[in-house]
Amino acid sequence: MSEDLLYQIAITLIPGIGDVLGKKLIAYCGSPEAVFQQRKSSLMKIPGIGEFFASAVIRQNVFGQAEAEIRFMEDNAICPLFYLDPLYPLRLKQCPDSPLMLYSKGPAQLNANRILGVIGTRKATSYGKDRCAELIAGLAPHNVSIVSGLAYGIDICAHRYCLKNNLPTIAVLAHGMDILYPPLHRTTARMIAECGALLSDYPSGTHPDKENFPKRNRIVAGLCDGIVVVESASDGGSMITADIANSYSRDVFAFPGRTEDVFSAGCNRLIKQNKAALVEDAGDILRMMGWEEQKKKAPRQQSLFIELKPEEEAIVEVMKDKGNVHIDEISALAAIPVFRISALLLDLEFSGVLKSLPGKMYRLN
Repeated sequence: MSEDLLYQIAITLIPGIGDVLGKKLIAYCGSPEAVFQQRKSSLMKIPGIGEFFASAVIRQNVFGQAEAEIRFMEDNAICPLFYLDPLYPLRLKQCPDSPLMLYSKGPAQLNANRILGVIGTRKATSYGKDRCAELIAGLAPHNVSIVSGLAYGIDICAHRYCLKNNLPTIAVLAHGMDILYPPLHRTTARMIAECGALLSDYPSGTHPDKENFPKRNRIVAGLCDGIVVVESASDGGSMITADIANSYSRDVFAFPGRTEDVFSAGCNRLIKQNKAALVEDAGDILRMMGWEEQKKKAPRQQSLFIELKPEEEAIVEVMKDKGNVHIDEISALAAIPVFRISALLLDLEFSGVLKSLPGKMYRLN
């Protein structure tokens, strides 16, 4: 645990300073530590930071709590992930309201090549449970990591079917790591921590208050390449998560149901409004996401004669032996900003060097 971690955690604990303002403070001041060294007058010159927020930074008294949080993490094998850390989830990092700090427990890769969110109603019917079981079983041979929220219903079904099929699963929590909600899922959570991951942006001592769950849903949506709504009523958390996923330009899928079924009404509405693609099984998702197993092809001879620019060479180099790669991962590994990477990828696609796939994924030809 570095000294930097103390300041990284501390800035997340200042009342009123959320993720967006926190990032702005760090960007203007240069580092989390530098934020605490500024005068009030200097802070007030930062756009969006008026007297109220500047005063909150100056008057804060959070270092004791930050030190306690570090001790808690050390005692419980919890890994802190600051938004500037290389291991921070790349997909989530591209979301404007991504958390400043994440707390992770377990070996799951948060930057795996294929990550899918599986969500749905807390009052799952036998139809929803069957669709969920078939979906996870169909995805198991394709090395897809599954994200959900550990809630009753479809969420816990998704996690348990992943454990049954030896598929990595990530449970996003709406509270601190010292609490497990709902308590009935405690055993499953321990199993997830052994082979997947428990993930939260809340420090220890945070209770599962109602207002925490929408933020939890944003993390679920941001972590993934796409979201599958297995079963949902016309309102509720799953519909909110689907809307968030759309706003993040994530692919959204939904299983259809009978028109008179209450817990298929939400899925049917998403499909009807073109907010989700209709899927009937895992094969539909694999095909639409470009995750079907591809036969290895011999390299195209013509690619030997293409003269690549330095940035294009960097992109090709990081994509070698990787299969399908998300645009955010390419951007991070090649150290090329996202606003620049899109044009470069398009040029490489026109040159026949790589192929674009659904879900902002790419692979070399």
